[in-house]
Amino acid sequence: MKKPKEHKVLSPTGILGYGFPIDSFQRGMDRHPDFISVDAGSTDPGPYYLGSGKLLVGPANIKKDLSIILPAAVKNKIPLIIGTAGGAGTDEHVEKTLDIITSIAEKNKLQFRLGVIKADIEKADVVHAFRSDSLKPLSSAPPASEERILNSTNIVAQMGHEPIINALNGGCDVVVCGRCYDPAAFAAGPVSQGFDYGMSYHMGKILECAAIAAVPGSGRDCVLGTITNEYFTLESLNPKRQFTVESTAAHTLYEKSNPYELPGPGGVLDLRDTHFEDAGEGKVKVSNSKYKAGDEYMIKIEGACPAGFRTVSIAGIRDPIMIGNIESVIDDVKEEVNNNFSEYSERYTLLFRLYGKNAVMGDREPVKEVNTHELGIVIEAVADTEDLSESVCAFTRSTLLHFGYPDRISTAGNLAFIHSPSDIPCGQIYEFSLYHLMPVENPNDLFPLTILEYGK
Repeated sequence: MKKPKEHKVLSPTGILGYGFPIDSFQRGMDRHPDFISVDAGSTDPGPYYLGSGKLLVGPANIKKDLSIILPAAVKNKIPLIIGTAGGAGTDEHVEKTLDIITSIAEKNKLQFRLGVIKADIEKADVVHAFRSDSLKPLSSAPPASEERILNSTNIVAQMGHEPIINALNGGCDVVVCGRCYDPAAFAAGPVSQGFDYGMSYHMGKILECAAIAAVPGSGRDCVLGTITNEYFTLESLNPKRQFTVESTAAHTLYEKSNPYELPGPGGVLDLRDTHFEDAGEGKVKVSNSKYKAGDEYMIKIEGACPAGFRTVSIAGIRDPIMIGNIESVIDDVKEEVNNNFSEYSERYTLLFRLYGKNAVMGDREPVKEVNTHELGIVIEAVADTEDLSESVCAFTRSTLLHFGYPDRISTAGNLAFIHSPSDIPCGQIYEFSLYHLMPVENPNDLFPLTILEYGK
C-alpha cells in the first residue's frame, strides 16, 4: 500500500453529545476528510460513570450529534471512529451507544459494517495480575487489593490504536470503542496509512478536545487536522476561531504532569524537540514529535467500586459577623454533629466547602486574607447507607442554621437556601478502585472485536 502524501482527520466536537455548529461540520466535510473521529468519554468527571454505567452525556444529545455525523460519514464513505463510548467505555456504555446508532441507521436506511471493540476486563484477570505483582499504580492511585477488585462494579482496560486498526483492516466503516486512550481514536487513521506514530499521536492529543485548543476555545466546535510526512497542521472550521502557537503548545500540556513526556498505551510521546510554527490563516504547524516504545506494552486499568451514599445541602451566608468567625463556627458544629452520631462515627464522613474562601484549592490557596460580603457553603454527608447520609446532612444543616455564635444579632436563621427541600440525596457514589498499569503481550488481547452488518 502506497502511503498518501497527506491524511485529514475531522474532529466534530470535544465529547460526543456536546454539540457543534452545523456550518463548521459542513466546512469540514467540504474538505473531504479521510477519517471522522470523535471522543465520547473521559475519567475527568470522576469514577461515577464508570461505576454506575450511566451515560456521561444525555442520550438525546448523543443522538442529535450522531444523527448528523453518522449519515454524513456513511454516505460519503468516510470511516467513523468513536472512542470511549458513553463516557467510561464499559460494555454497558457501548451497548447504549449501539442502540442509538441502530435507531439512526434504521431511520436513514444506512448500509455499513460496524466494528465493536469492548474493553471490559475480567476481575479474575486483574486479581491474577495483582497476585503476580504485575499491577503498577499510577500517581495518586488508590491502593489495589483483591477485595477492592472483586467489589468493583466495572473494570475497563484502555486500548491503544492497534485494536482500532484491526477493525479497520476488517473492513469496518464505523468503529465503536469501549475505553480508549483519548488520542488513539484520532491517531489510528493516520497510523493505519503509514504515518509517523509520534506525529499521529500528538495530532490526536489536540484533536480529541476539538476546538478547546483554538482561540477562543470551545469544546463544541469542529477542527481539521492534516498530517504529512514532515508535520501536521491544525485549523478551526469556524472563522470565529483560530489556532495559535501559544494555544496549541499550551494544550499539549493539558492534563499532563510532565511537559516533555506524554505516556500512553505501549509507549511515550516525546516532545523535547517538538516545534510549533504559525502557518498563517489561523493555522498552526507542528513537527518533530516522537514516539518511544516502552520495554513492555503497558495498558491502563480503571476500576470503580461503591463508596457509600451522598447527601448535600447548598446555602449562602450573608452575615459579616458569622463570615468573620466561620472556621470556629464550623468546628463547633462538627463537634455537635459528632457527639450526636458518636455511635456511627466510623460509618460517615462530613465535609464543608466554603465557596468564596478556599473551597477550590483548600490549604494550597495562596490568598490567605479573604474579604467577602457573602459565602456559599456546601454541606456534604457521605455514609454507608442512604438513611444515615440523609440523617447526618439534615442534622448538620439544622444545627448550622440555628447555631448561636458570639455577637450574633439575628436569631431568624444563619443560612439562605436556594432549594426546597434543602437537602439533596445524590444516591450511590463510587470511588476509583483501580488506576493502574498492567503489562500485556499483545495489544489486541483484551479488546475483542465483533463485526455487525447494518442494512444488508
